[in-house]
Amino acid sequence: MADKSSLKQADAESKDSGEVLDRTTSITADAEGNTVITSQDGETFTIDHKAERALVWKFDLRILPLLALMYLFNALDKGNLGNAATAGLLEDLGMVGNNKYNILLSIFFIPYVLSAPFLGMLGKIYGPSRMLPIMMFTFGSMTLLTAATFNWGGLVALRWFLGMAESAFFPLVIYYQTSFYRRGELARRLAIFYAASNIAYAFGGLLAFGVFHIEGGALASWKYLFLLEGSLSVIFAVIAFIFLPYSAAHARFLNEDEKKLAFYRIQVDSSAIVNEKFNLREASRILLQPTSWVILCIEICLGVPLQGVSLFLPQIVARLGYSTVQTNLHTVAPNITGAVMLLLLAFASDYTRWRFPFVALGFFFTFMGFIIYASIDVVTNLKVAYFACFMMTWGTSAPSVLLDVWYNNNIADENRRLLLTSIGVPVANVMGLVPSNIFRDQDAPDYIPALATTAAFGAVGIVLTLSLGMYMIFDNKRRDRKQGKRMRARDVPTEILRDGPKCADFRWYY
Repeated sequence: MADKSSLKQADAESKDSGEVLDRTTSITADAEGNTVITSQDGETFTIDHKAERALVWKFDLRILPLLALMYLFNALDKGNLGNAATAGLLEDLGMVGNNKYNILLSIFFIPYVLSAPFLGMLGKIYGPSRMLPIMMFTFGSMTLLTAATFNWGGLVALRWFLGMAESAFFPLVIYYQTSFYRRGELARRLAIFYAASNIAYAFGGLLAFGVFHIEGGALASWKYLFLLEGSLSVIFAVIAFIFLPYSAAHARFLNEDEKKLAFYRIQVDSSAIVNEKFNLREASRILLQPTSWVILCIEICLGVPLQGVSLFLPQIVARLGYSTVQTNLHTVAPNITGAVMLLLLAFASDYTRWRFPFVALGFFFTFMGFIIYASIDVVTNLKVAYFACFMMTWGTSAPSVLLDVWYNNNIADENRRLLLTSIGVPVANVMGLVPSNIFRDQDAPDYIPALATTAAFGAVGIVLTLSLGMYMIFDNKRRDRKQGKRMRARDVPTEILRDGPKCADFRWYY
């Protein structure tokens, strides 16, 4: 466990705020229930609940909208290929009757998984508020340039760099939010952010619906889609670079008391060392914990249905017999309800302080959606088949958010938290290689092998999630018996959470 004298805010932070904030030596409560922190030099600081709510509200207004819009454009630029495929892209670039489209989808994930840990480290060193807009400007430019491609090879090259630019985007957003929000506040905020991806897929369908009505233009209609979405991403990247605060200590919209409050509330309920400098050796210790590998296995099970729905929902809906324009329009409602379900499960998770039951529930929705769709005649059971599409979207977003929140809640070391997230999220996304190669042209329009395989990954995800959750409950009870006391996870100071399961006082936040 780290020496208590080691906790210092980063030098840059100290110079900015005019003081150095130390590790707390005691955490108590006053008569009104407010948290009272005593630092090493004997100074006390009270985390007033009313002031804390006002501070969180400021973060919600100043940070969340920017991040949500950034991720909306991220999802648009990543998922627009499926919309373009229904409007002539395959024919124009010679991808009909071969596997070139599947290869095109697959090539995105290779740089995605290879680049993420390195870009995540750069984000920790230089700050997510700088790296995120730079990555956004890059992937927006790649999307913009797609309108200038006239062959399959050029599109492959652009997809490669697009995957590289987007690789660490979501991990860095998660890490960035953990530096502003407590563990019990994180799920619903991250859900609001992530819901932007569902809205993006729905908005992408509406946007495609409108753009594909363009007739007689100088370019093919699908190219206008890339021009519009890429331009918006580039413009908003500049806005985000200007307005995203480097940290709470650098936030121009906070006064000095609010900056100190922001520091201490994270120290007692998120990070053992706030704004800790990156140390790869220390971060790598997270890979020595068996639970980390179970988490990565769950990420694999999550990635197949998540990427399957995001990449192939237009093709799945097209099986119901709609026209090209109507197909894109009918992807809107499932994606909107997916965002609503995500928010419902995330708010319920924060309210109950439970994570794994809601992750398992999301997996169950996905499993049932694919099983229903694969086992019925969609022509004679059109409404049931379309409802199954809704269930697919219900079960893909929520597990992703709550799983990431779950293991981030159980890692108080910022370096370890960032490294596992930078590996886990790309692992889930690289599983897009599976649906990219199992949704084959020869299986169209039924895609039975692909639907059955995706459902199987969902079923294994349910088993792994419930098993890990039950282990954490059992381990907490074992530690309670050993210590002879009962302590809720949210009441444990983060300095005793730092070393995870190796620490005798550690209790899982499940």
